[in-house]
Amino acid sequence: MKKELPEFHVQISHPENKYRIEFVSDSIRTLEGVRAGLPYGGTSGEWGESRKVWTAQHGTPIGADITYYAGYEDAFYHLNADFPIDTIRDWTKRFYSNVEIEENNEELQEYIYDRKSSQKRVYDEFNDLIFGFAPKGMVVVWLNFGGTQKELGRYQSERVQDDQALEANLFASWSMKRPEVRKMSLIRDASPEKWDNYRIKYFWKPIITSENKNFKLFWVLTEYFNAEFESKLRPMVLHPKKEERAIPSLITFFWETGKGKKYEGRAFFNWEKTNKEFKNQDNNDNEIQIKIDADNRDFEVSLNGKPLETISKRIFTTDREFKESYK
Repeated sequence: MKKELPEFHVQISHPENKYRIEFVSDSIRTLEGVRAGLPYGGTSGEWGESRKVWTAQHGTPIGADITYYAGYEDAFYHLNADFPIDTIRDWTKRFYSNVEIEENNEELQEYIYDRKSSQKRVYDEFNDLIFGFAPKGMVVVWLNFGGTQKELGRYQSERVQDDQALEANLFASWSMKRPEVRKMSLIRDASPEKWDNYRIKYFWKPIITSENKNFKLFWVLTEYFNAEFESKLRPMVLHPKKEERAIPSLITFFWETGKGKKYEGRAFFNWEKTNKEFKNQDNNDNEIQIKIDADNRDFEVSLNGKPLETISKRIFTTDREFKESYK
């Protein structure tokens, strides 16, 4: 029966290693009524990615019931979250594009709902349900589709006041006891504010141009501070949509200006400075503009025509081939 149900993996992440948490009990509710759960052990990796793979779970995830211990707060928390069913039904039926289509008569879409067997290499299905546990009971959930990751929502765990039974259960197998963990791990000023702020979104789109008349843009990958990311190829990169997006941490883009003139650019952003500039805009029609020099040696980054400070800008040559590359 499980083989006939949707299959997905679960990741459990934290913002930093010092914010690792341990689980007492866990259950992922599914639309089909079959039980799913979290990986064994505590959180790992970074915000939005645990970097660990565990046994595949089955069903369509619609909620979670999780009790855990945050040693850096010396607190037990209980999460009882219901995911938005209509959103889950929709998203788990999507297949997001990640590579070009080889057939010339078929236009690549951002996502499709019906994937042919010949399209499996091009369009990725929902494959990971990711939890991010931040201080003070903040939990964020994402869905991953290979080259695309989308935030499902932010949830709030409740601190357990009467936790003696939970303490006895968790620490029964530990060599350290609670007072020792508290002394070693307590972070008195732990706050979720930084990762909550990363979730702030604005309406904007990326516009990448060049002063070179032979410029061809092929691929744009955007990573966001809120742990979302997306991969866009032609023709989507030629006519980007204005959407509600978080602040980008990195925009990577590939282009050519002739045969053998293939390049990859990377623009790294500072959240505080970029967010401040967005807050100063008085409209919802924003553009992050990247303009590449004619000689492909440098590029300028602007927000609505005004220079936007970046942490770093880099350009590399590349051998990557695209369907419409110069021959």
